[in-house]
Amino acid sequence: MFNREEDNRMYFGNLINGKWENDSNEKRIEIKSPVDDRSVGFIQAMSKEEVDKVIDIAVDAQIKWREMPTNQKSRILHNVADLLEERIEEIAEVLMVEIAKDKKSSMSEVKRTADFIRFTADTAENIKGESLPGDSFPGFKNDKISIVTREPLGVVLAISPFNYPVNLAASKIAPALMAGNTVVFKPATQGSISGLYLAKAFDEAGVPSGVLNTITGRGSEIGDYVVTHPKIDFVNFTGSSEVGKRISKITEMKPLLMELGGKDAAIVLEDADLDLAAKNIVSGAFSYSGQRCTAVKRVLVLESIADELVSKVKKEMEALTVGNPLKEQCTIVPLIDKKSADFVEGLIDEAKEKGGTLLLGGNRTGNLIYPTLFDNITTDMRLAWEEPFGPVLPIIRIKDVEEGIKIANESEYGLQSSVFTKDINKAFYVANKLQVGTVQVNNKTERGPDHFPFLGVKSSGMGTQGIRYSIESMSRPKVTVINLEM
Repeated sequence: MFNREEDNRMYFGNLINGKWENDSNEKRIEIKSPVDDRSVGFIQAMSKEEVDKVIDIAVDAQIKWREMPTNQKSRILHNVADLLEERIEEIAEVLMVEIAKDKKSSMSEVKRTADFIRFTADTAENIKGESLPGDSFPGFKNDKISIVTREPLGVVLAISPFNYPVNLAASKIAPALMAGNTVVFKPATQGSISGLYLAKAFDEAGVPSGVLNTITGRGSEIGDYVVTHPKIDFVNFTGSSEVGKRISKITEMKPLLMELGGKDAAIVLEDADLDLAAKNIVSGAFSYSGQRCTAVKRVLVLESIADELVSKVKKEMEALTVGNPLKEQCTIVPLIDKKSADFVEGLIDEAKEKGGTLLLGGNRTGNLIYPTLFDNITTDMRLAWEEPFGPVLPIIRIKDVEEGIKIANESEYGLQSSVFTKDINKAFYVANKLQVGTVQVNNKTERGPDHFPFLGVKSSGMGTQGIRYSIESMSRPKVTVINLEM
């Protein structure tokens, strides 16, 4: 049973070997809405022994799953996508309550996930092996042929974040399955119920028993145990850089794919279209209250145009809608929890104390931080360097483009940056100098399209995502050499 109701409370089980197990122990975690603190439901707090059981099931199931023809795997994933689209309203409602995402964004996440899964299935069907003749390398005759195919890695641990609990879970699960792996899926605690709705779609679409299993519980209790488990062959993680660094440190000889934090900079040059820049900066900074790794988190603008840009950014921000996503369509919603709101408020207070010019916002109601704009932020302020994961935008004025590049590159993060200019040569110059995974020209920092490579450098991640790249990350080449008699 996927869930059960008792005493007007909803209890959610875990998908284990094709069945929803709802009563494994009495230890439960209550999930409350960031919007109004209502109870969304209870999830299981699994023990290490239960985690062992799940992983053993995944190991056994992988033997048959890897042998299933790719076209059959593809049909199952298309079924998943169809189910998600049929349930878009239902899952969007869960997202709205559990993670305080507005309805439009919630529905968009589910639709994008369905599209991602379909494209993953189709891409995997078109990934072919190759043959290499030996005589193409100097000193060898044409008496050898190498046949190169791709092999699954085994059991993939997929750990998703709270902010996109459906999309960023599917972006791990679907490529892993198409590569022939089985998956143990651990959603973030806040976001678990949304993730379980995704797992339900995979289950009902025909994924064989044991191929996808879920585990829920606090990372502080089972996190280290599961990432270091000897029967986990690959860890695919999205979350904070702090946790990512810990996973990297405690796992030995285990391949990782990690999407971590960012401090994405928008660099605005003197010849930029300032209306375009302001619109994209505000959209990129404040969508879902800035709770995105690819959010614009600082603006580096030439002094000669700073006053005009700041005026336009402020005007765009004044049009942002703030409120309760369960009652109205809004961009600025309550942050995921009190701890997050406290952290953002601390950055705001420190910037004010050190002389930053507060132009808008800076106030708080509960977990709701109002859209906040600071001018004259300097590099001795935390807001210049730390990732707020909230609706705060600092403006840093620079003397020239070289100073902007220098400040951008001094960050510990290297996810994305934007450059706004009408000169393509300047755009390429800046892009070539920036130490990031992606540079957006005349656009906000963002993820997608999902078949593009997506990666971070430094503390922003390890490995490359994107549909084909993810499939290849969760598989390995297998070489068979045919030696011909000559």
